[in-house]
Amino acid sequence: MRLLKDITDAIEQPIYEFGRPSLPIADMVYGSVMKVFTTFSLRRFMGDMQEMIAKEKNYVDCVPCYASVGHFLQRKDITPLLVKLVVLTSLPLTTVEKDFAIDSKGYGTNVFQRCFSFKYGKEINSRRWVKCHFITGVKTNIIAGVKITSEFDNDCPELPELVNKTAEHFDMNDVVCDKVYLSQNNLELIDGHGATPHIPFKSNSKARGNGSVWKKMYYLFMLKNDDFLEHYHKRSNVKSTVQMIKAKFGDFVRSKTWTAQVNEVLCKIICHNICVVIQEMHELGKEPNFCVESHLSV
Repeated sequence: MRLLKDITDAIEQPIYEFGRPSLPIADMVYGSVMKVFTTFSLRRFMGDMQEMIAKEKNYVDCVPCYASVGHFLQRKDITPLLVKLVVLTSLPLTTVEKDFAIDSKGYGTNVFQRCFSFKYGKEINSRRWVKCHFITGVKTNIIAGVKITSEFDNDCPELPELVNKTAEHFDMNDVVCDKVYLSQNNLELIDGHGATPHIPFKSNSKARGNGSVWKKMYYLFMLKNDDFLEHYHKRSNVKSTVQMIKAKFGDFVRSKTWTAQVNEVLCKIICHNICVVIQEMHELGKEPNFCVESHLSV
């Protein structure tokens, strides 16, 4: 709760113009993240919000009602702010993490839809789910970047944004992914940031290009496969990251609308990162310095 308070203090309240004054954005973000952390429904969570947080700890100035928290999660302009908070919560470990892995994870919802399955060719009753693309450190399982899409979006096109965001704050040595992310553009992008891309090649892949990173990694994969796999098996830590989030905060979302579901998943990632920082405070003696250089705005 204290670390979350340090983070939300950096959120700047929008200038009041007209109409009924809104609740402080920092308090609303704090309440939304704590609601996801407790895994309770809105009504059950408000009891803890009033007694444990507001009265005893004074971590919020105003205690909103449960409906206000639900409406807040449905705001589209909050999504970019939560993405920034994900990056912000990873900054204390910039000197620790050097190797990263990329993968995606689906979160189930309570929303059903009827669709024609392109795979089975018949109408089925399916449950919608939210797809979370993320890049995680293989040592501490901190998530340095995240992108939320629908269940129908492919993984490969999301790699450039995740790598570019991570390169802004971390010095990357290795970036490991499974073969679904294999493309020459992705290999060249990772290599351009000074990192080594360890992505396994497909059975029909061939060496091409003179002096290209594709050709270099292809021969490493074919001729020195044991050395390649020694780096590639760092990707196994992705499953640890997924399991950490699933075990603590669940593998489903309670929200009904798409925007609220996206924001709820981002709150899960923020909770996970704070828990990782707390763990490294005790294991590595790291200080929870989130490097807040300027105020965050909506």
